[in-house]
Amino acid sequence: MPPAAAPNPIMSFVPILAIFAIFYFLIIRPQQKQMKEHQKMLDNLSNGDRVLTGGGIFGTVTSLRGPEIDVKIAEKTVVTVARSTITKVITATALASTNGKQPTNA
Repeated sequence: MPPAAAPNPIMSFVPILAIFAIFYFLIIRPQQKQMKEHQKMLDNLSNGDRVLTGGGIFGTVTSLRGPEIDVKIAEKTVVTVARSTITKVITATALASTNGKQPTNA
C-alpha cells in the first residue's frame, strides 16, 4: 500500500486566515469607523453646542480648552469635563424627535 500523500501546509492556514478576515470585517473595521466618527465629532465641537456627556448630563458648551470642556448644565452651574467623555452632540432635530420633551437642567 502506498503511503498517504502529505497535506499541503498552506491549506492548513486557510481556516485561520478565513477566521481573521471574518473578525476584521465584522468587528475591527466597524469599530475603527466608529472611533473615527467620534473623534471627528469631538474635533468639530464649538461654543454653544448642546451635548450629552458619558455620565448622562445634558449641557451647553461654554469653553473649549484642549482636552477639557466647560459645560453649562444649569443657570449658574458650569462643570469642566474631559473632551473624550462627550458622547453626543444634540441637534435641534434630535430634540424634536423626543416628542417635545426637553432635557432638564439646561
